[in-house]
Amino acid sequence: MSRWPGISDWIYSLKTFASAIAALYIAMAIGLDRPYWAMATVYIVSQPLTGAMRSKAIYRLIGTAIGASATIALVPNLVDAPELLTTALAVWVGGCLYIALLDRTPRSYVFMLAGYTAALIGFPAVTTPDAIWSIALARVEEIWLGIICTTVIGTVVFPRELGPALSMRILIWAGNAFNWTEDVLAGRPDLDKRQAHIQLAADVVELRLLGSHLAYDTSRYQTATRWVTELQKRMVLLLPLLSSINDRLGALRAEGGMTPGLTRLLADMGVWVRAVQPPPPRSEADRMRASIARCQAETDPRAGWTDIMRGSVLQRLGQLVDLRQDMRDLRQHVEQGGGALAHPLAVHTHAPDRQHHDRGLALLSGLAAVITVMLVCAFWIGTGWAAGGNMAALAAAACCLFAALDDPTPALKGMLLSVVIAAVAVGIGLFAILPLVHDFEMLTLVLAAFFVPVGLLIAMPATQLLGTPLGFLTATLLSLESAYAADFVTYADGSIAAILGVAGAAVVTALMRSVGAEWSARRLLRANWRDLAAIPNHREPHQRGALSALLIDRLGLLVPRLAAIGTDNELAAADVLADLRIGINMIDLQHDRDGLPLPLRAAVDDVVAGTARHFHDQVVAGRVRSPSPALLSDIDRALDAAVAMAGAGDLLLQLVGIRRGLFADAEPFHPTPPPGGLAREAA
Repeated sequence: MSRWPGISDWIYSLKTFASAIAALYIAMAIGLDRPYWAMATVYIVSQPLTGAMRSKAIYRLIGTAIGASATIALVPNLVDAPELLTTALAVWVGGCLYIALLDRTPRSYVFMLAGYTAALIGFPAVTTPDAIWSIALARVEEIWLGIICTTVIGTVVFPRELGPALSMRILIWAGNAFNWTEDVLAGRPDLDKRQAHIQLAADVVELRLLGSHLAYDTSRYQTATRWVTELQKRMVLLLPLLSSINDRLGALRAEGGMTPGLTRLLADMGVWVRAVQPPPPRSEADRMRASIARCQAETDPRAGWTDIMRGSVLQRLGQLVDLRQDMRDLRQHVEQGGGALAHPLAVHTHAPDRQHHDRGLALLSGLAAVITVMLVCAFWIGTGWAAGGNMAALAAAACCLFAALDDPTPALKGMLLSVVIAAVAVGIGLFAILPLVHDFEMLTLVLAAFFVPVGLLIAMPATQLLGTPLGFLTATLLSLESAYAADFVTYADGSIAAILGVAGAAVVTALMRSVGAEWSARRLLRANWRDLAAIPNHREPHQRGALSALLIDRLGLLVPRLAAIGTDNELAAADVLADLRIGINMIDLQHDRDGLPLPLRAAVDDVVAGTARHFHDQVVAGRVRSPSPALLSDIDRALDAAVAMAGAGDLLLQLVGIRRGLFADAEPFHPTPPPGGLAREAA
């Protein structure tokens, strides 16, 4: 949704322009040969949030140094073999881009910058290889100067701290999540809210990305980074838990299985879950646990499916109490700036924070960058055009900047529009305005008239893809130096090189790399099913949390893609939260199987293996498939044995979860009276 710039947008734009002018002035004062590089860098590095800006600045400093080192190593040694030098630089750009796309953290900027910095320095310098050291050093100095000016001014002048913004976003997320919780506990229909519920997963992914910058922030939240991470882990665990409780309560209500005690408990929990200001005392959580224990004492799994389901939902409600209390404690702790926790956490999350990595798509992006650079360089070598190096450099940068998108082509077309606008603006500035400027103060006013509005475009999400390239391309094409030395041929060559470089990247990307939302959604779903099919090969308990984090991460990536393909697409039938619930139960069965009697263990193994085969079949088919009726028989056989074994509450919970996840519409399970072979041996 478009909007008018607010006060924060104006502050950001003015700060960015001040950083650019400071970098330009210092570069001119110390005699750097291309001071405009320092100014252009500001418009690449600048970020509205201080924490994100500082983290990216550090990684960009490192990436620039690595890219310059690669240039120094490659250009002098291969300059006499243009084809080999082109190939080496192209492979370097593509390889760095591949690694960057596999790292969805701020660290990716190291590899991204290492890639296209080598191209930005190396290609224009091939005509003077003997001076590559001084050229690379000057470029690094100019780029570092722009980064440092941006970081210092952004940190000191009206910093927009990331911590409070992240805290508010988490508070809003929690409000939406516990609205869902209240609906679930109260039995309110949620058929029309499914999209809102899975949107919570997309929000978790976005909040995790924001949180990755928190250690670089200037707010008090910086010292609470560890506890923000713990809070986000519990946000991940909450989503499948709510989905599970919703499923069980829906089935109980449909079958008339609600008891007065359970109804009172749900009403009481609904009030407790929603309480915010002031938060209820921790003793209230103990009271909820005691109420759950009383209801569990009234439940006998041997009485039939309704009691089994009631026992299952009560166990999940106990987990909800633990999660909700942990989230309250962590929230309060984060607001206080971290430190040692006053109370131990009820839920232990030792799992690594796993994220989805699409190596195939990353490889395709890297290959597209390699081919783009080589084709542009072939044109450059074939024509002998003096500005061809700039064309190749900008083509490499364009391929990298938007490679994380499913279809970078629209963004590259937008960048092409930015190049054209920048070329026109630079032409007017160089030949109509700058000849009238005679001091730096007047230059500052003239540049402000253009770059302050550009900063506003960058500040607003709806126009950011237009504003960012417009800022750094205009600064680059202006080629401002200590003395006015505009030359029409140089201007025309630079503008045409920029247009052809971006156009080349757009054409090759459209032919090689553009994929649709359905293609990406299908790959994400198949990756989920592949991991679920592999669960029998893993028995480590930490896999439970790792799988939750990974599948929630993928669900967050799926949300915008499923919205794009529409509800009439076959992929819309996929229920990732249900798949996640099934996977968690499979892992728990794997972990608990070793202590079971042999016949019951065999029955459990059949369930896990059959469920894994079901997901493997979906991987092969590339679509949602109905599970085999034989798998339902295996689950019911294992349930029969588990019901007859004393102390099998966790086992029942897991088997019920798999049965409800795969066969939600099946007839209720009926225990076999009296217990037979497996049960007698279990007893």
